[in-house]
Amino acid sequence: MLATVPSATLFGVDGIAVTVEVHVARGLPGFTVVGLPDASCRESRDRVRAALLTSGFSWPDKRTTVNLAPTSVRKIGSSLDLAIAIGVLVASEQLSAAAIENRAFLGELGLDGTLRHVPGVLPIIEAIDSTEVVVPPQSVHEASLVGNRVVRCATGLRDLIDSLTGDAPWRRPPEPPIDTSTEVVPELAEVRGHHVARTALEIAAAGGHNLLMVGPPGAGKTMLAHRLVGLLPDLHDDLALAATRVHSASGVLASGGLVRRPPWRAPHHGTSAVAMVGGGSQRVRPGEISLAHGGVLFLDELGEFSAVVLDALRQPLEEGVIRIARAETRVELPARFLLVAAMNPCPCGEGVTPAACRCTDRALDRYRRRVSGPLLDRFDLRLDVHRPDPHALLHGDCSETTAQVAARVLGVRARAAQRGATTNAELSGPTLERVAPLSTEADQLLERALESGRLTARGLRRIWRVALTIADLAEHEGPLRAEHVASAFHLRADPGFLLGLGAR
Repeated sequence: MLATVPSATLFGVDGIAVTVEVHVARGLPGFTVVGLPDASCRESRDRVRAALLTSGFSWPDKRTTVNLAPTSVRKIGSSLDLAIAIGVLVASEQLSAAAIENRAFLGELGLDGTLRHVPGVLPIIEAIDSTEVVVPPQSVHEASLVGNRVVRCATGLRDLIDSLTGDAPWRRPPEPPIDTSTEVVPELAEVRGHHVARTALEIAAAGGHNLLMVGPPGAGKTMLAHRLVGLLPDLHDDLALAATRVHSASGVLASGGLVRRPPWRAPHHGTSAVAMVGGGSQRVRPGEISLAHGGVLFLDELGEFSAVVLDALRQPLEEGVIRIARAETRVELPARFLLVAAMNPCPCGEGVTPAACRCTDRALDRYRRRVSGPLLDRFDLRLDVHRPDPHALLHGDCSETTAQVAARVLGVRARAAQRGATTNAELSGPTLERVAPLSTEADQLLERALESGRLTARGLRRIWRVALTIADLAEHEGPLRAEHVASAFHLRADPGFLLGLGAR
């Protein structure tokens, strides 16, 4: 007998609908899984057999063939265990086909028949067309985020079959998990003696502009970066769903709800290129840049990262996606994030004072080559961060709070939304020219910078967008003035100056 059961599998951060076809017929007893299953998917044979026997069902002493259609897509993981078990029961006539009509099944099976959660429930459920989906209890709330689906759950295979046949009521979904974690947002008012850096943080948060801070150890670069995420508003629905999909596929979703706060990712400088951008030989996993989608990617000690890792960020920074190609797989992952980086002027960190620098010329050259010119050009804001004045550090007045600055940031983001973008940094060239024309003085200032070689064509757009954010924070209406462009230039230090601080 033949049985077909709807399900789905994970492909990158997207779900792919899978039809599990089970055929049980006379022949030499055996169990074969075809349709490009990976090793963990082929192992479902042993998990399903043990789960059926321990749950009180019989194992067909016949030739059993399982086909996972479409056969052109590799099936990865254990998410098809439950669908295969249901298909075996229907094909062996232990369960009627009418009981599973218009129902899909998703979950891993334990040897005792228990249903277990699998990563990527949200994108997997999105790929299923059935109006009713059966998942493990731990997956109910994540599956419910999709909408337009009736989500059922069961603790084990025996309970599920009893519910399908009407011998027992469906198990009541568990209560939504209570979020007991208290997110402690670092307070911006604690920052003293960094007026320019505080302004740069506000501009970066308001306009979505990438920020690089260069300075000696102890200057406060990391402290400033940690306070940026508190200035960002909550993610809107579409962006929150996209971020949740990535976290679900990665298996790092903290709760069953949407990711509403902008993610914060701070990978170690020893991170590999695959861990940063994503990838894998068979199963493509999202990297740090995808996990930071909609939020902040903070690279501390930028000069210690591999040059290969840093240059891999250039294309995602421009396009907001990362395309990963393998021999049999091509995946596009979301990667629109705010890049914040901090680094010392030289390996010893004392390059601000040439006499105190202990680095050799060779070490300095190697350190500077880690960060290429094209990558530096993608930082809208480049700051020289000095150690604060001792008097301001000890006796300075508390400045504006995080809540006060976040309110202004929200206002600028609202203006960007009216222009058709999430942030000013995402505005296209034609849109930027239309919504933010330049005054005569501002136009002349940019033209001189281009003629002198201080500014590239890419840098022109970035300076223009930063100037627009500065004008929005000042609630300016009309063409951008020269003072707005000059302020943008002031917050974009020359790379030769920043990385040449250690020169003797």
